[in-house]
Amino acid sequence: GVRGASVVVNDLGGDIKGGGKSSNAADKVVEEIKAKGGKAVANYGGILRDRSFGRTSDLDWDLIHRVHLRGSFMVTRAAWNHMKKQKFGRIIMTSSAAGIYGNFGQANYSAAKLGLLGLANTLAIEGQKYNIHCNTIAPTAGSRLTETVMPPVLCESLKAEYVAPLVLWLSHDQCQENGGLFEVCWCWLDWKMKKNQGMFPETVRDQWDNICDFTNATKPANINESVATLVEVLSRVETDEGIAPNPTSAMATAASGISPLEAVGQKLPESTFSYSQTQCILYALGVGMSTKDDDHLKFLYEGHEDFSCLPTFGVIPSQAAMMDGGLGSVPGLNFDFTRLLHGEQYLELFKPLPTSGTLTSQARIADVLDKGSGAVILLDVHTYSGKELLCYNQYSLFIVGAGGFGGKRTSDKSTVAHPNRTPDAVMTDTTTRDQAALYRLSGDWNPLHIDPSFAAMGGFKSPILHGLCSFGFAARHVLKQYANNDASRFKSIKVRFVKPVLPGQSLQTEMWKEGNRIHIQCKVKESGAVVLSGAYVDLHAAADGSPQILPEAGGLKSELVFAEIGRRIKDLGAEMVKKVNAVFGWEITKGGNTAAQWTIDLKTGAGALHKGPYSGKTDVTITVSDDDFMEVVQGKLNPQKAFFAGKLKVRGNIMLSQKLEVILKDYAKL
Repeated sequence: GVRGASVVVNDLGGDIKGGGKSSNAADKVVEEIKAKGGKAVANYGGILRDRSFGRTSDLDWDLIHRVHLRGSFMVTRAAWNHMKKQKFGRIIMTSSAAGIYGNFGQANYSAAKLGLLGLANTLAIEGQKYNIHCNTIAPTAGSRLTETVMPPVLCESLKAEYVAPLVLWLSHDQCQENGGLFEVCWCWLDWKMKKNQGMFPETVRDQWDNICDFTNATKPANINESVATLVEVLSRVETDEGIAPNPTSAMATAASGISPLEAVGQKLPESTFSYSQTQCILYALGVGMSTKDDDHLKFLYEGHEDFSCLPTFGVIPSQAAMMDGGLGSVPGLNFDFTRLLHGEQYLELFKPLPTSGTLTSQARIADVLDKGSGAVILLDVHTYSGKELLCYNQYSLFIVGAGGFGGKRTSDKSTVAHPNRTPDAVMTDTTTRDQAALYRLSGDWNPLHIDPSFAAMGGFKSPILHGLCSFGFAARHVLKQYANNDASRFKSIKVRFVKPVLPGQSLQTEMWKEGNRIHIQCKVKESGAVVLSGAYVDLHAAADGSPQILPEAGGLKSELVFAEIGRRIKDLGAEMVKKVNAVFGWEITKGGNTAAQWTIDLKTGAGALHKGPYSGKTDVTITVSDDDFMEVVQGKLNPQKAFFAGKLKVRGNIMLSQKLEVILKDYAKL
């Protein structure tokens, strides 16, 4: 409007399927144009009716063609003779990636949109001698039509105003382009120009040869590859690969709300996360654990003798710091949260995670970086059990369009590249079609990972896998390859998220061992596309094989019980051997770690009680916490109920546990 164009604003104002009608949407834009001195009128049309082909009705087909194809024909025909008489005309048809590549559920829309390209090609030929040029754009842009189905971060980063400068240039009398097809979005133009000069028609004109230079380019084979390229370019903003700061662009103007001086060091409200063994098991299934592998059972069965929580579960409690909207309360971080992308993740464990508990997380802004076309927020989250620090996460969050505020571009937290040699080990796992549906139950409810229609307009042929799910797959590959699935050996992991994965694809983790650091890179096996890069897992050195016995700080209540059992064995050992005839091992835990070991030998001689590691073979070994042991001994907790609740773990001859009462009650006489 401000450039002198007379604008017809088209919006039905109803829902995207054409139901209902309102003039509000179009009228609002008309008023905005008029307020800036432009000329504009409203028109009320534009719909989608997505259906799989077999379910597409005559009405679904006809309505889409009437609006998109016939509508363009009618408007162009009305202007055609005027253009011929004045020996000048510039026509831009709006096609779609759905028409160029096809898109599931959009046979009607795809056909109409590719029909527009055919119409434009003929008009370019017929109009040539009258100085009428006709070009076609296939924009990737967020609008009211696509906001309900396009992932919010794409919708926000692909606003129509970033496509408009190209349209304005193609409309200009100096532009001699004719019969062209331009698949266009902001990030491509901004990346191609690599100039600190703003997004204006003049910029497009001056950089035209560069914009149209596709030397060494690859052609997407389908709509999924097309949008994957777009997502990759967006992600390259953060890695400084040729995208300069652009403080004069429309996106960077919105960055006035980013103030590192105010934000860095600010604490978010403390968050609490309570969980049981169920969540640990659900998470393990979500990152691909399976009962078909015997060594996975320790993560899937609460009754297993070594039941453990996967180390990467440590990201789950920390998510609450962001999910609860805490970032929105931080001074100096005034931005649109729908523009947020997850760039990198670092997780460090200070002790093995308990299989149940209530944890608190304290988050603070560690740093804010200016990447030009976006901002990066480094969020530190420390997670505690009481006052004990369990784990530390750092989220690297990329905010599309929030750059240009004059901040520093790098932090001292640098990404480590993997060694330049053939991997020392490679492990591959196939994700299931339901992988994302399962993983989301651990707490990430974004419909991009479950709703096909939501994913489709983002350019994905099916919902995509969570980045932190691939993260879990890669971590457990390292744990299996280099730590024999011993969760206690896991120290930390760092990854950069590069490309999305589709459920059903195979994840291939390449590993390079350098001491206790395992460098990793994760790929989609079918395509070779790298999905996790600049990544590593640090492991603790392997122990000497003996269980860790902690100092008995404050003493153990169970000491008294075993002392009494020892006295009774001296008096009645032979009688107890006749009744029990078994060797019992006991592991008493405190704070999740082994605090004491006992062996009650009621199989040989007059019986014996040993403290500490036992060199012989036990018939049954029972692991229980000091507190729960006392509950069982005092009759407050039934041993069978304790077993099924996961509080009392038994390995070996489980039937012998029925004789616990004989040992603990009849002879300890507590």
